[in-house]
Amino acid sequence: MSEPISWHVELEVREGQLDAFRALTNKMVEATRGERGAMIYERFIGGDNRSVHVYERYVDCAAAVAHLEAFRTAFGERFAAMIGRKSFTVFGTPTPELRRILDPLGATYFARLGGFSRG
Repeated sequence: MSEPISWHVELEVREGQLDAFRALTNKMVEATRGERGAMIYERFIGGDNRSVHVYERYVDCAAAVAHLEAFRTAFGERFAAMIGRKSFTVFGTPTPELRRILDPLGATYFARLGGFSRG
């Protein structure tokens, strides 16, 4: 049985990129809203208007791979030009295919120890 996979990413918006980043974020949210396996896709910005925290959760690794491939094609270059990545923490056990995508992003991995989630 496949399990959900999620991650938390800390970003810093580059100087002078906030308005463009907000506009791109809106486009990314709308694109992801239509993806079948996307369960949670949230962004939060700090009071400094530069620190951004991202939380994403997918029904399984295949859905996460599909999202990342679509993201890379539609938004990857523009997104990368606007941000600096501070950390990328993955929760769950990624497939080798998903790890091949996440490893170059500097991901660290935490396997499920216990607990539950609802809905």
